[in-house]
Amino acid sequence: MPLIIVTGFPTSGKSTRARQLHDYLAERIAATAADASKYRLHLISDDSLSISRDVYDLSPSAVPAHTRSANASEKDARAALYGAVKRVLSDRDFVILDGLNYIKGWRYQLHCEAKAVCTPNCTLQIGCSVDRARKVNEERLRKQQQQQQPDAGKPQEEEAAMAEGQTLEAYEPANWDNLVFRYEEPNPMTRWDSPLFTLVWDDDAAQTRKTFDDLWDALAGAGRPVVRPNQSTVQRGRDAGGDYLYVLDRETQDIVRRILEQQGVDGSDGGEVRIPLNSPGKEDMIVELPTGKKLGVPQLQRLRRAFIGLNRGGIGLEFVGNMAADGLRETFVRYLNDAFEKDE
Repeated sequence: MPLIIVTGFPTSGKSTRARQLHDYLAERIAATAADASKYRLHLISDDSLSISRDVYDLSPSAVPAHTRSANASEKDARAALYGAVKRVLSDRDFVILDGLNYIKGWRYQLHCEAKAVCTPNCTLQIGCSVDRARKVNEERLRKQQQQQQPDAGKPQEEEAAMAEGQTLEAYEPANWDNLVFRYEEPNPMTRWDSPLFTLVWDDDAAQTRKTFDDLWDALAGAGRPVVRPNQSTVQRGRDAGGDYLYVLDRETQDIVRRILEQQGVDGSDGGEVRIPLNSPGKEDMIVELPTGKKLGVPQLQRLRRAFIGLNRGGIGLEFVGNMAADGLRETFVRYLNDAFEKDE
């Protein structure tokens, strides 16, 4: 099921929209799924993991000189969020990640994680002007200062917000300005930010519902895309003789050995070396040795190492299927014949 990445300026209303989306999805799953119990819904955020706003503060006053790096705490926070997402992300889990998510490289990392488990992802951007978001943060700072005053008690608005499960934790002004400066807008033209949905501050309940409906149709409706993992991350098949790298080394070494033995028997250069295949019914491969030159161990091993280096990750061997021994033998024989032909 989808991974929904919520992003926007700090104090722009992301958490409010994320909770609204959580309630919408819970209602939609219960109403449309034949067996709603098989689907799970998760809302992951800094607050759910008890991550303080201070981890994003890179000002000299907040980051002592002896720390590992200026943004070590921020990296630790992202690692905690990434681990929380990875633990629950699957084809039966709806995951909402509520946070700044302001770095495009971070959003790309999350996109790759979703693709690895063959589930779609999208980005929900919360649109809010810088001035309005700044006023929200300033108001939270004011309420925090009132709370810290002796015998001040809690303001009624704060008590109401806490009763609703909301957080009023604010950012320090310098930290807030820095996060806004570093914010990288999502781009619908990039695959990791698309599909991109947007809610602005003034969107009413009807517009919000419409946006959520569009999001549901794109990711969980009848037109839900089929997600396939990157081929480079798919584990290659193994045959009975071992894994791919082992078979690659074994088969190429055997062909080199047969060439050297043939030259030792004939005592002359040139000729042909028959390379048998394991599959029944297949004809032997032929290595055509160069005339006028006897091949030595160093030259053959150099060609073998070059072939292994080119094909260590299976590059160019997609047609071989599961990289079985016969496919590797055929490919190495063609590689040697091409190399010998160029040397003539």
